[in-house]
Amino acid sequence: MDPRPAMPNVVLPSGEAIPALGQGSWHMAEARSRREEEISALRAGIELGMTLIDTAEMYADGAAEELVGTAIEGRRDEVFLVSKVLPSNASAAGTVEACQRSLRRLGTDHLDLYLLHWRGRVPLAETVAGFDALKRAGTIRHWGVSNFDVSDLAELIGLPGGDDVQVNQVLYNLSRRGPEYDLLPWSQDRGIVTMAYSPVEQGRLLKHPVINRVAARHAATPAQVALSWVLGQPGQPGQPGQPGQPRMNAVPKAGTPAHVLEDRGAVTLELTGTDLRELDAAFPPPVRKEPLSML
Repeated sequence: MDPRPAMPNVVLPSGEAIPALGQGSWHMAEARSRREEEISALRAGIELGMTLIDTAEMYADGAAEELVGTAIEGRRDEVFLVSKVLPSNASAAGTVEACQRSLRRLGTDHLDLYLLHWRGRVPLAETVAGFDALKRAGTIRHWGVSNFDVSDLAELIGLPGGDDVQVNQVLYNLSRRGPEYDLLPWSQDRGIVTMAYSPVEQGRLLKHPVINRVAARHAATPAQVALSWVLGQPGQPGQPGQPGQPRMNAVPKAGTPAHVLEDRGAVTLELTGTDLRELDAAFPPPVRKEPLSML
C-alpha cells in the first residue's frame, strides 16, 4: 500500500484543518535504550504527513514531552502539537503554570492544542479560565478535553467560554465502541471533533481472527484494518463519510519508523461493506448507554 498520497484532514470547529492520522507518545521515553528509535519514529511520521503529535505532562513524568521536543527540533512549524494538563494541576493558575512547564520540556513557545487530561475535582470553570488566559496570551492556539462523556461536555459548553472546546480525546476502537451510542452523535451535532486514542487497543486487537481475515483480503496488516475502521467513524460534523475520507482523528503510538510507515498505510485502505459487516458481527455496536472507558 503506497503511503505517499496526501494526508486527509479533519476540520476543527475553528475552521483549522488537522491531519486525520497523527502520532501518540504514551509509553514513549520509558526506556533509554529505545530513545533514538522513538525519536526517529516521530520524525518519520512528520515526513509522512502525520504532523499532529500528541503528548502529555503525565507521560513518563514529562520525559515524553522532552523526547517529542527533541524530535521536532528545527521542525516546530511543521507540527500541530498537542499536550495535556493533569486534572490535579487544572486550576486557573495551575493550568497556566503546567503549560509553561510543558513548553519548557517541549522547547517551544506555544501549543497548538491543550487538553484537560480527564475530569478531576477542580471546577471546570477554573480550567476554562486558565485555558482562556493561555489563549489570550498566545501560549495556546486551541483547547479541548479528554475522557469526557456527554454529561461532562454538556456542563462544559454551558459555562462562559466553554463552547470554545475544539476536541474531545477518548478511548475508541473496535473493542471499545461505547461512544457510538450517544457521545459521538452528541459531539457531532455540536461540532466537537473526536480524537481516538489507543485505536488498536495497545496492540491487543492485532491477533483477532476476523481482523486478520479482513487484512488478508486487502493484503494489509491488522493494524491498518483497525486504524482504517476508526478513521471511517463519524467523529466530525458536516462530512458525508465517503469511502476513503476519514472523519475522525486518531493518534496511535508507534515506536519505530517501520511501525509508523505501517500506520500511514491505513489512510489509503478502504474497507468494503462486507468487511464492515464482518467487523460489526465480531465487535457489535452498543445497544445501550455504557460508561466511558479509559486506559
